[in-house]
Amino acid sequence: MVKVGLTGGIASGKSVVGEMFVALGAHVIRADEISHELMRPGQKVYYDVVAHFGRDILEYDGSVNRAKLSEVAFGSLASGKSRVEELNGIVHPAVIRAQEEWMEEVGRRDPNAVAIVEAALILEAGAAKRFDRLIVVTCSDEQRIVRFAARQKIDLQAARQEVARRMAAQIPEAEKIKSADFIIDNSGSLVHTRRRVQEIWPKIHPLSNLA
Repeated sequence: MVKVGLTGGIASGKSVVGEMFVALGAHVIRADEISHELMRPGQKVYYDVVAHFGRDILEYDGSVNRAKLSEVAFGSLASGKSRVEELNGIVHPAVIRAQEEWMEEVGRRDPNAVAIVEAALILEAGAAKRFDRLIVVTCSDEQRIVRFAARQKIDLQAARQEVARRMAAQIPEAEKIKSADFIIDNSGSLVHTRRRVQEIWPKIHPLSNLA
């Protein structure tokens, strides 16, 4: 089995790229979906997050309001204070354990599988060495802002500020690119991105050449 890390900055198009690899036969799991599950009421991560960040981040039904948690963790633009490292210290170890368990299960079911973990903070979490290959997805700054605005249903100015705030808490994209085995520039059309994915696929799944 080949373990692949799929990473990149906010709104670069990691999920779209992941779906393209799935269409070719890869298995993909998203770290964001794992963290959502771990933050459900009853989970240890949930109780740890609430203990550290307070009950103001909760909805009326006790579930975590991720927008409120993000605001507290990243800090307001006015305060400039960030508690991202505190949040990551709680969530990352549990997410990494879940990823490892998932990859082990995929490997048991299919020893020739390509198991891809899509996660924005692979390098920040010190998890890059857990993978055989690392793919970094990039896009232009303006596209990142437009995509984030559309996803969050906010105006471009608010998106620009939020993207800048979140990117500041991550390793610069140029540094991520230096660590990559493969780079996918998602600035162009989906046809261009898909072509790049198809170029990479045989290099991470050699058996595909025998099909």
